[in-house]
Amino acid sequence: MTLSLFSYGTLQQEGVQMATFGRLLRGNPDTLIGYRQELLKITDPLLIAADGLLASYPVVVPSDQGDAVAGVVFEISQAELEAADAYEGKDYQRVAVRLKSGREAWVYVKA
Repeated sequence: MTLSLFSYGTLQQEGVQMATFGRLLRGNPDTLIGYRQELLKITDPLLIAADGLLASYPVVVPSDQGDAVAGVVFEISQAELEAADAYEGKDYQRVAVRLKSGREAWVYVKA
């Protein structure tokens, strides 16, 4: 079963993809409507230890201002979605959304 995952941040980075999924993902540009991007101070000690220097990461939150967030939608497996859950940690939660293209996808938002 193939699933769609929308990324607006670190899951677009090749190094993160290799460490999380063991492969490089191919994706297509898309847009998340009705959300805005902020910076989130990370509190998960495992993520801080794994990344070292970064203390803040991009996160999206719902917005009623007609905001939109550009990103990439990837096709992944159920096992890869579970790996992404583990990577994102407790500061993010996964929700289902409809993208500008009309495609349904998972995205990680502020927990």
